[in-house]
Amino acid sequence: MLSDPNRPLYEVKAGLFKGLAHPLRIRILEVLSAAPEASVSEILAVTELEASHLSQHLAVLRRNRLVLSERRGSLVYYRLAYPQVADLLRVARALLGEILQTTQQQLVERDGLPQIPEPVA
Repeated sequence: MLSDPNRPLYEVKAGLFKGLAHPLRIRILEVLSAAPEASVSEILAVTELEASHLSQHLAVLRRNRLVLSERRGSLVYYRLAYPQVADLLRVARALLGEILQTTQQQLVERDGLPQIPEPVA
């Protein structure tokens, strides 16, 4: 866990990234990055997940200290535990854009290569 003082920092960091390592958890964090908080029903509506699946993903995010929850009456609200989580998502999106741009450029260059003839049988 993140709180084990005997674990090397790189292992703790890897654990944090494991908490992020699912597309639906990234989507949940993006939803929470867009507003100060969101209720479970709001997150369900945006992500279109089943309640049980959302619950499991939120539990992983809580366990890795990425989100905080607060019960108000019958509703539970979630918010990012740290504003740096939104910063991390922005940096990841920018990096992905750079990677995809490079890939696109490589595809254009590939398309400009001369044809390779088929072998004669």
